[in-house]
Order: sequence, then structure tokens, then C-alpha cells
Amino acid sequence: MQLDRETGRKGEFVRQQSAFRDTRVEPVAGRYHLYASLACPWAHRTIIVRELKGLQDVIGLTIVDPIRDEDGWRFTTQEPDPLHGWTLLSEAYAATDPGWDGRVTVPVLWDAEAGRIVNNESADIIRIFNSEFDGWGDASVDFYPESLRGEIDDWAKFLYVNVNNAVYMAGFAKSQGAYDRAYRRLFDALPVLESRLRESRFLAGDVVTLADWRAFVTLVRFDSVYHTHFRCNGARIVDYPALWGYTRELYQLPGVAETVAMDQIKRHYYTTHDELNPKRIIPAGPEHLDFWEPHGRG
Repeated sequence: MQLDRETGRKGEFVRQQSAFRDTRVEPVAGRYHLYASLACPWAHRTIIVRELKGLQDVIGLTIVDPIRDEDGWRFTTQEPDPLHGWTLLSEAYAATDPGWDGRVTVPVLWDAEAGRIVNNESADIIRIFNSEFDGWGDASVDFYPESLRGEIDDWAKFLYVNVNNAVYMAGFAKSQGAYDRAYRRLFDALPVLESRLRESRFLAGDVVTLADWRAFVTLVRFDSVYHTHFRCNGARIVDYPALWGYTRELYQLPGVAETVAMDQIKRHYYTTHDELNPKRIIPAGPEHLDFWEPHGRG
């Protein structure tokens, strides 16, 4: 199992670093293609930004099968790879680096002209999508305004360490100590977010930024997956009034709900990690998790 390579000496999950980090793109419609998964939170945020920036006709999108096995992410007969007829996303990695032997991850931003992966780091890709294609997309939508970049970057660091990656560090911990440390980091952080969102509509103030989309992709999965599957059971997001209202508000923004595929999310997590769920039974709940419930955050 490739994830075994990402375990530290104390049993902690040590995430593989993204290998392809080129942020130089030529803003040409049709040159770039996004390979992503609706199940994966890191890929999900790139899908959201592409959607809300109006880049659907500028940057192609192919969604891989939510079930990832020992061969990695694969294309489906319902949504085949339109560029090369590939069966597996690993073929994109091999085409870019024939010696690649790391874990194949999503998202992948592919340069069809150069025939290589430009970038496989979601933090880079959402910034690229935010501004580099404004000649075609909606330039009035700016999730990374210059005046707020310091605050957005601070929230990005906080969220990655304490929320986005902390749920994985709890779920993939190989020792009690590693799990305990990740659990504590997460449940010390959620009250910080709750406090912030009691006084501020969004994390960086009154406008939605990249920081909010970083938070959203974890929060929307939390009660259905991370609370149970990753043993993050100290509380649910619905137990935090401000966080739960904030999650619903983001979900209800035009175009966002269509990017949330809870069936694929649950199928991916509960059938991919055999160590955590060897019988691959997908839980039916939670009951009454209604993202369309009025959020009351006018």
C-alpha cells in the first residue's frame, strides 16, 4: 500500500509532497485540462473555483472513478479520458516523469500542448484558476484579493495543519500517540473557527476567499465521513452553530451544490481504505443532514 510509505517513525501520517509545481501557464483557452475527483477534497476545491470563475469552456474537466484501488485513480466508461484514451491517471504521471513511483494524486492540471503535468498541487491550481484566465472567465470574481492575501495565507496555513490534513493524520495514524496528537489538534482548531465565524461572515471578512473553499471541502465531508471513518468523533459540524451555518451558506451559493457528490464521497472513503473498513460497508447516515436548511447568515 503506497500510504505505508507516508508513515513517520512515531506512526504519524506524513503526506507526500506534490511533485509538479509549475505555476507558469499560458492563458490559452483549451490548452489545459483538469483531471479531478469529486470524492477528494483537494481536487474538489479546484472544481469549485473552476466552476465559480466561469472556466468551464476554457479548461476541460474529466472526473475519475471515486473507487481508487492498488492501481490508483482510473477513468470510467461513462467518463473516459478524452485526450489520450488512458485507462489510469498514473499514465499522465508516467508521461511526465517515466521514473515516477510515488502515489498518484488528484487534482492534475495537464498541459495538452506540452504533453505534461503542469501542476498537481491544489493550492497552486486554485490560485492559477483565480486570476490567470480572467480574459475568458469571470474577472469580477476574485477569491484572492491583494488586500487580503496575508490574511488568506494565514488561514490557509492554519487550516492545512489543523483541519484539512489533521483529519487524515487522525485517520491514517499507525499509533495511539499519533492519533491522539492529530485528534487534539483538530478539536482545538474547530472552536477557533467557530469563534471567528460568530463575528465574521467569512474567514477573511465579508467576502468569500480561497480560505473559505479550503475550509468548506473538509467541513462538507466531516459528519458523513471523517467523524466516523477517520475517528474524528469529538463532535460533529452540526454541533457548532456558526460553522454549520457557514457550511450551509457556502453550499447554497450558486454553482457549489452541483460540485458536492456525497454518494461518490462516501463510496470513495468507505471502500478504498481496507485497513479502516475491511468489509467496505457504506454507512447509511447521518440522518437529517440538510445542507439546504436556511443558514440564517444574512
